[in-house]
Amino acid sequence: MYGWQVEAPGPDIHRAMTRVAMTAPRPAPGELLVAVDACGVCRTDLHVVSGDLPVHRRGVVPGHEIVGHVVELGAGVTTFKPGDRVGVAWLRETDATCRYCVRGAENLCPASRYTGWDVDGGYADYTTVRADFAYTLPDGYSDVELAPLLCAGIIGYRALHRADLPEHGVLGIYGFGASAHLTAQVALARGARVHVLTRSLQAQKLALKLGATSTAGAYDAAPEPLDAAVLFAPVGDLVPVALQALDRGGTLAIAGIHLSDIPALNYDRDLFQERTVRSVTANTREDGRDLLAFAAEHHLHVAATPYPMERAAEALVDLAADRVNGAAVLVP
Repeated sequence: MYGWQVEAPGPDIHRAMTRVAMTAPRPAPGELLVAVDACGVCRTDLHVVSGDLPVHRRGVVPGHEIVGHVVELGAGVTTFKPGDRVGVAWLRETDATCRYCVRGAENLCPASRYTGWDVDGGYADYTTVRADFAYTLPDGYSDVELAPLLCAGIIGYRALHRADLPEHGVLGIYGFGASAHLTAQVALARGARVHVLTRSLQAQKLALKLGATSTAGAYDAAPEPLDAAVLFAPVGDLVPVALQALDRGGTLAIAGIHLSDIPALNYDRDLFQERTVRSVTANTREDGRDLLAFAAEHHLHVAATPYPMERAAEALVDLAADRVNGAAVLVP
């Protein structure tokens, strides 16, 4: 098989990773061997390839928004059969025994491992996944449409939960890429008014098409006080901007795994009146199942641009330059 390996992480994407011939993996006991039919290009992949995140495995194959079909079962697997369409997401495995896992916060497990960071992911012809971490996927979506749901959708769904948006509340979204355009639709389906603040004019047009109440630049003032906000852009300078836009008691959730430095905050201006700022760390499998169930009940419009698998580096370069409207998805 062929796959993309990250050998020299750095800002030059074309130097950082190389497409090479590899030996196809075999499923260990409890695992599935999955043929990759589509793999979303996530900003986390960009952080892995460019070196923003520390190297967990030299030569890793990135990619963790994987839609594929089961080719082979590892010993002991009874929950899937060959030919089943499955999803593979960021969270690869946890220890299931630590105090975080026991209380239902497996996303905080110190022993957690991640697809496309600790183990090879979906920028390849085949990958493996533990059967208990694989997702059954909803009908009514193509492979290309489903792929972004498996991280962009799940993380946005968790971020919305962390933001404590009240029923029929006012939500501000900062940055409007793959995750944000899905999160906006979830909030709109729940009766929220959504204001999108992003520098991309193309993204602003997509936001209005999806039903946003207003759009503006990322550093512009929101048109009304926000009950909640989610920051998707990995730009620390936007944290005080979003906090100042919150109404009393409002919450800002920061959705990314990486964020540039946050400037000094002024207590009276940015945090007083019980404003809250929260981070979002990975996701639980329950988050994933809940988002996919929501997608089955409320058909989401997934803005996706397919790229051939051999153009994965180009897709990442386009993502870094904000040339992707919605999500980029690799296809064989």
